[in-house]
Amino acid sequence: MPMGFLIVIVSGFASGVFLRSLFIFTWQPVLFVLLLAALLSAAAFLKPRLAYSLGAAFCIFLAFGMLRATFTDTPLPSTFAKDLRHRVSYEGIVVSDPDIRDANQRITIEITNGGESTIMLAIAPRDPKVSVGDTVRVSGTLTLPEDFTENGRTFHYKKYLEKDGIRFILNFAYVRVTEEALWYSVPAFFARLKHSFLDGLTVTLPEPYASLAGGIVIGGKSGLGNELKDDFVRSGLVQIIVLSGYNIMIIAEWIMIALMHTKLPRRMSIVAGGIAILLFVGIAGASATAIRAALMALIALYARATARTYTAGRALLLIVLLMLVWNPLYLMYDPGFSLSVAATAGLIWLAPRIETFLPFLKNEFWKSAIATTLAAQIAVLPLLLYDTGNLSLVALPANLLAMPIVPIAMGLSAIAGFAGILFGGFAPLLGVMLALPAYAASWYLITLASESSALPFAAFTLPPFPFWLVPVAYVVLLYFASSKRFSTTPQLILEKNASI
Repeated sequence: MPMGFLIVIVSGFASGVFLRSLFIFTWQPVLFVLLLAALLSAAAFLKPRLAYSLGAAFCIFLAFGMLRATFTDTPLPSTFAKDLRHRVSYEGIVVSDPDIRDANQRITIEITNGGESTIMLAIAPRDPKVSVGDTVRVSGTLTLPEDFTENGRTFHYKKYLEKDGIRFILNFAYVRVTEEALWYSVPAFFARLKHSFLDGLTVTLPEPYASLAGGIVIGGKSGLGNELKDDFVRSGLVQIIVLSGYNIMIIAEWIMIALMHTKLPRRMSIVAGGIAILLFVGIAGASATAIRAALMALIALYARATARTYTAGRALLLIVLLMLVWNPLYLMYDPGFSLSVAATAGLIWLAPRIETFLPFLKNEFWKSAIATTLAAQIAVLPLLLYDTGNLSLVALPANLLAMPIVPIAMGLSAIAGFAGILFGGFAPLLGVMLALPAYAASWYLITLASESSALPFAAFTLPPFPFWLVPVAYVVLLYFASSKRFSTTPQLILEKNASI
């Protein structure tokens, strides 16, 4: 499919989802858009012109986006809705890793009652510990999620949870495990692998270095403490401690390098690499960002193994379309997904343009590092400022100093985790010795975040500004990326140094 048509299709569908997310309407606007598409199609048939064809395609997918977003508005299950604001008790299954906070834990539970099923978020004490796949008896006050305002910005918490299927909250909840997860449960198996690795890190590394090592390998911020987490945010390095497309792409690059040195048949190499990426995403947690990065990596693996041309931009657009068809709520209510797509687009289209402004840099490594870091930071800035207002003035130098170390830190942290698993029981000192390089890498990243965030005027919180400035900013970036004034040799830029 030509790139121009793909851009029109994706932008049309995303625009339909966007409009339906902002305004509640029925079938009349959809019918109007379809009639407009019919008129443009007729014009293209009578007098073939590319503009008519592109306009018809845009309108058709605009209508499809509106319809798909409409189908996400489903009523609350009546069995549970009648119990709102009452103390209730249900039995259900834990469907994702508990989010452990300083004072409580947040447990996502799938509950079936009266022939209807729903997913609830139980806010409960830190004890007892529960695992994915456990059957639990939970009691609490049934409420609905509520949006809230912080620093003048409204966070749509209800829709944010709904994108993951969560429709209710159980406040002041108490949880009791009635049956542990079945050994053959796939989600429970992945969760056990994840926690075995994290437990191995706690054997070989002290806190907060163990938590940082776990964060840079499979994501997660628990154990770092609020002060250190704020340091990573202020320094613009928060992407290091959350599961991101960057983590996935580092794994994909390692797999590609390994497959290049094997004598496996091409098909076997593709299958082996794909399984490895899917296993990593399953263990780390299948978020929208991780799934998008995994799909990009799988396409890259296929292209590498079959020697076929891999166009990163086309792959990104196709994946965005598929994910929005799957769940339209990702567009407006999953900041991680939006930032990840923006960062990847910046690396694909902005980085080559930025390199044209760096002819004075003769070292190719630093030229690429500065261009990709700048591209990712610039691409996410409009969204980041609109969502949070956080402007880090030290983000660029901090990322330039951190990004070369992160892949090394990931590898060393993986060794530390496996050392804790293998030797923690009978030779813990050996495990600690093997983890010393990971300790040094974690110390460097923590020190970099702490010292850079402590600099005068390191970060600011800007006041809220209107949303229309965001698309205006991206139109400017699009013009810069597509302008022929800045010619450059086409490059294949994947998600190396991706910051989100």
